Amino acid sequence: MGRTAPRRLVILTEGQWSPHSAKTAHGMIRYGPDTVVAVLDSSQAGRNVAEDLPGHDIPFVATLAEALPLGPDALLIGIAPTGGRLPDQWRATILAALGAGLDVLSGLHTFLGDDPELAPMATASGATIVDFRRPPERLETAVGRLHGPGKRVILAVGTDCAVGKKTVCLELRRAARRAGQSAAFVATGQTGIMIEGWGVAVDRVISDFLQGTVEWMVEEGERRGDWVLVEGQGSLDHPAYSSVTLGLIHGATPHGMVMVHMPGLTDHDFDHVPGRRFPIPPLVPFIRIHEEIAALVAPAKVVAVALNTRLYPDDADARRLCGQIEAETGLPTDDVVRFGPDRLWAAITTALGG
Repeated sequence: MGRTAPRRLVILTEGQWSPHSAKTAHGMIRYGPDTVVAVLDSSQAGRNVAEDLPGHDIPFVATLAEALPLGPDALLIGIAPTGGRLPDQWRATILAALGAGLDVLSGLHTFLGDDPELAPMATASGATIVDFRRPPERLETAVGRLHGPGKRVILAVGTDCAVGKKTVCLELRRAARRAGQSAAFVATGQTGIMIEGWGVAVDRVISDFLQGTVEWMVEEGERRGDWVLVEGQGSLDHPAYSSVTLGLIHGATPHGMVMVHMPGLTDHDFDHVPGRRFPIPPLVPFIRIHEEIAALVAPAKVVAVALNTRLYPDDADARRLCGQIEAETGLPTDDVVRFGPDRLWAAITTALGG
């Protein structure tokens, strides 16, 4: 999926403006190429995004009518809920946006472009519905492709969903480019595709073709850069999403992996069975498991740990955690958002022969 011209977005997060629930909104605001004119969320009305994401002067508005005078040309669905379903109470807002001629951009599993109510409204108003999770027609099984000469492929893996694998890859690419290195980001999820303008939401790909899809995406990444940063998905022990992680490890056949971890998070993001817990595993043996599973197809080591320390508001606590986990794992460890990605990137390139 290629990029269109830059847009002016109003992002819909109604009642769900948290870094976890609205990770699509947060990702697009921080890394996207488009101008965000407003975030539509009545629970935050009167506030400014800059209060939560410094440097991003964007108002929250309570209604679509308040956003329209700001000149948006598209409404973006800013959440990534479990199962990717459209909240029923959002339909009226989406219909109103289409009626006003705004395009609607969605990364949900629910394809809005196929909806019998929304699709005719788009046609009538001349608007476009873009479903970023719609899979490609290209269906190929893995062929055991070898990486190009001089290329280095790095896969982000994690101890849970929504801990920052995409963010870590994007921050590491920033560091690579600051260092004068050629680096590409391979988007494997809907928000990454929105940011980068190409990629495949691999959780929507038929399982037989998952590794093959990742292979050709990595091949495209190698055409775009010498260092290829592959966005991770799910976690290897997640009761619902482990399969996509396995497919990424064996499809990307990375030279190295970066383990993304959120200290203080005790249980997996899985609350479907009341009272049942799925604890986050200890970090050191979990790293070893990833290396053993990668070696079934192509050996790869975890070469760094990237922490998401947002549960620890004090910088001193966050730095202490980085040092503690670095000592426990024997791997370079840092929070690339809080403290910058340059130190970790230098350690990764050294480990991989850069």
